[in-house]
Amino acid sequence: MFPDEADLLNGLCSPLSEPEARMYSPLTLAFLGDAVYSLLVRNMLAKTANKPTGKLHKESIIYVNAAFQARMIKELLPHLSENETYIFKRGRNAHSAHSPKNQSDADYRYATGLETLYGYLYLCGETQRLIDIFNLSTYKNYLENQENK
Repeated sequence: MFPDEADLLNGLCSPLSEPEARMYSPLTLAFLGDAVYSLLVRNMLAKTANKPTGKLHKESIIYVNAAFQARMIKELLPHLSENETYIFKRGRNAHSAHSPKNQSDADYRYATGLETLYGYLYLCGETQRLIDIFNLSTYKNYLENQENK
């Protein structure tokens, strides 16, 4: 992506130790991870095109939805560490009172797992790993979409 992407997230919160971050519920981590992921998507879109906000929003929902996020985590699974896979599975298997409206239940659970991973890595201060994961999946997909236009 861009060399300074980790700076976007660094310093926004004091990093926690892995045991401290693991104490958070998976759905709390997903809540935070959703915001982190959305910020990265918005940052990517804003930096690559100076467009009206309505167009930016329409582009962002391509990437910030359960079906896309489920596809991204499935591509990422072989690249995750054992610990990252464990965190993803905690999120995927968490029981939420929310039921998806326009998404399949399976996609929603996988997307929750991805968001859990983003929240966990953010809390641990692993911003470079967050960026690596984002670049390996979402940004790579964005570039491929731009080439096909």
